[in-house]
Amino acid sequence: MLGLSFTVHPAAVSEDVRPGESAGAHVERLARAKATAVASSCPDALVLGGDTVVTLDGEILGKPSGPEEAEVMLLRLAGRTHTVASGLALALPSGDVYSGVSTTEVTFRPFSPEFARAYVATGEPLDKAGAYGIQGLGAALVTEIRGDYFCVVGLPVALLVRLFEESGWEYAFPSSPRPNSSTGP
Repeated sequence: MLGLSFTVHPAAVSEDVRPGESAGAHVERLARAKATAVASSCPDALVLGGDTVVTLDGEILGKPSGPEEAEVMLLRLAGRTHTVASGLALALPSGDVYSGVSTTEVTFRPFSPEFARAYVATGEPLDKAGAYGIQGLGAALVTEIRGDYFCVVGLPVALLVRLFEESGWEYAFPSSPRPNSSTGP
C-alpha cells in the first residue's frame, strides 16, 4: 500500500509477557527484539519489527493457543471495548533503533457463542492478537474504532512514517502514473 519493497524474515523471539509489563512496554520491547534479531543477520538492511496485543480489563491478550482459547477470547470481547497496542521498531544499518507504540480502542458488537465458534472455524483468528483480524472476516465483529485502524491491523502507518522521519530516512510517495498527453487528459 505504501509502495515500499520488503522481504519478510520472521524473528525467533519469545512473546511472553514479563511480570508487571504494560501492553505498550511489551509490544515495544518485542518490536525492538524482533528488529534487532533480524538486523543481526541482515546488517545492510533497514529492518522493521512489530508486535500487537489486545488488552481487556488490564489483561494482555496475545495470540490464542488454539481454537478453544480463541473462542474464549472472542466471547470475553463480545459487546465490550478493548484496547489494541501495536509497537514498531526500525533498526538501521548503523545499529541505531527507533521505536514507538500506537494504541486504538475497538468496540465489538454482542454475538453468540455459535457466531464466535463459526468465526474460529474459519482459522483466521488463530494467529491474531485477541483472536481476530479486523482486515478480514473479523470486521464482522466490530462496531466502533477510536484511533488508528492500521494500529489494529498491526502496522500503524502514522507511527511508521514518524519513525522514518526520526531516523533520518525520508518516506516518499511512489510516483503516480500520469496520462500520456497524446492520448488525452
